[in-house]
Amino acid sequence: MELKFIDPRALTENPDKARRSKSSPQADALLLATIKAVGIVQPPVVAPEPNSGNGYVIDAGHRRVKQAIAAGLEEIAVLVIERSEDGGAMRSLAETLAHEQLNPVDQWRAIERLVALNWTEEAIAIALALPVRQIKKLRLLANVLPAMLDQMAKGDMPDERQLRTIASAALEDQKEIWKKHKPSKADPQVSWWAVVQGLTKTRMFAKHASFGDDLAQGYGIAWVEDLFAPADEDSRYTTDVDAYLGAQQEWMANNLPKRGTIVEAGQWGEAKLPPKAERVFGKAGKSDHTAMYLDREGKVQSVAYRMPEAKKPKGKAGAADAAGSETELVAAKSRPDVTRKGIEMVGDFRTDALHEALARAPIEEDTLMALLVLAFAGRNVSVDSGSSDTVYGHARLERHAALLFGEGGRLDYDRETLHQAARKVLIEVLSCRENRTNSGIVARVAGDTIGADDFLPNMGTDEFMSCLSRPALEASCKDTPVLPRARVKDTRAALVEHFKAGPFVHASALFAPDVAELTSWAARHAAPDEDEGTAPEVDELDGDRTEATAHDHPVDDGDAVEDTEAWRVAAE
Repeated sequence: MELKFIDPRALTENPDKARRSKSSPQADALLLATIKAVGIVQPPVVAPEPNSGNGYVIDAGHRRVKQAIAAGLEEIAVLVIERSEDGGAMRSLAETLAHEQLNPVDQWRAIERLVALNWTEEAIAIALALPVRQIKKLRLLANVLPAMLDQMAKGDMPDERQLRTIASAALEDQKEIWKKHKPSKADPQVSWWAVVQGLTKTRMFAKHASFGDDLAQGYGIAWVEDLFAPADEDSRYTTDVDAYLGAQQEWMANNLPKRGTIVEAGQWGEAKLPPKAERVFGKAGKSDHTAMYLDREGKVQSVAYRMPEAKKPKGKAGAADAAGSETELVAAKSRPDVTRKGIEMVGDFRTDALHEALARAPIEEDTLMALLVLAFAGRNVSVDSGSSDTVYGHARLERHAALLFGEGGRLDYDRETLHQAARKVLIEVLSCRENRTNSGIVARVAGDTIGADDFLPNMGTDEFMSCLSRPALEASCKDTPVLPRARVKDTRAALVEHFKAGPFVHASALFAPDVAELTSWAARHAAPDEDEGTAPEVDELDGDRTEATAHDHPVDDGDAVEDTEAWRVAAE
């Protein structure tokens, strides 16, 4: 073996090289940037060219030679070895298979070493042909618990959003959460979603604050900069929600207009106006009132409303009716098994579990196709295809579709990329939340199909149990050693303590929809539209078009049930 300095343009490619497919432009750009910054770290291996006195054939390092030429190097160091009988085919294959990409934790440690040697993040990004954002993301690992780093070094990495949440949490909080969710021999994979759920704190942004620095200091609010936000916007935030909302409330109280009042927000974030109040959508009059409130993001909002004029009763009859109305007895409403807040929590639990299952659970290819069809049937999806006179909006899923395009604007993807894109589209579309994003029954069918019940969190917490009625709480005691108490809060406390040892999922949160409800949905949407009148039908024998009315093929309930069951089996 001999080290020589040779013009890379004089080297000949090995016809027996193992790697025949083209490398990605990103990988070539990275190698070129590295060669320009630090040169060729590992010299290519060459062998004397047969039937030539001074020529050399590349055994290993074709990409390094190619990028050295692109970098304009006149000479590079090469290792000259004796030519093997197989022309270097085995050596080329063995070296190609032995290459392994550095895991993100090792990359971070190497970057920290460069920073210690006075390299800037920008210089490191240029040398490695990486965006500065990627360097900053890797440096987030400095704030991660060492035990979590060991797990990430094995290739079990959270996504960027999850990593940001973990890195922003205190090490003590990370340590406590890790005790609950660290891997075991039975399940070596970590549910980073569960870890993030335990560490997630609501962010309140400075750009939404109406109060100034004086109130911020008075309430002890310390703003934190979001390093991943666009540079041209105010990205400061705080996780001290109580202090933020308190400052907003005080600002509203100090800036309340004449005939103004502070009200609460409803479940959709709208103002809860006084009874019989009518909201004014146009220009408010002098006698109108102003309601100020905080929306879901903690922003101060205001709406105008007017109260109806009081009507005086006419005569004695009116007075008697008014007196009688005061003595009317109103039947007390019985409390539902799950309150509205509980239903909203179930919607959030289902959505998070469904998205986690779509990201992690094994899904067969035909099932994935069925789920995509289901997603387009969701009531939160609208499509403008030009086939209808009504114009609808459409979901913005371009960033996932972009994964399927290669160079030249043509579809170019492998099966794994296609599956990942399909999963991301489903995560983007399917929702069980109790708001306008709800996909409806199709989301529950999808969750039931891929086993999303297994990803539901432990609902045996005081927050959720407080949303259950006495009968529902006592029903939850079934199959447990907990006996119902005389007081509801004692029963709830005993159940919460019991379910700390094992997860509890309330029956109302399970994905499987009621068969009758599913059958009704399928039959309702499978039936032809009444206003279509007739539909063209093609005769299979001669191809002539005939007109068939909707009454020629009546929909039978039994057929609808069988079709629905067949549809469910196909989806599963």
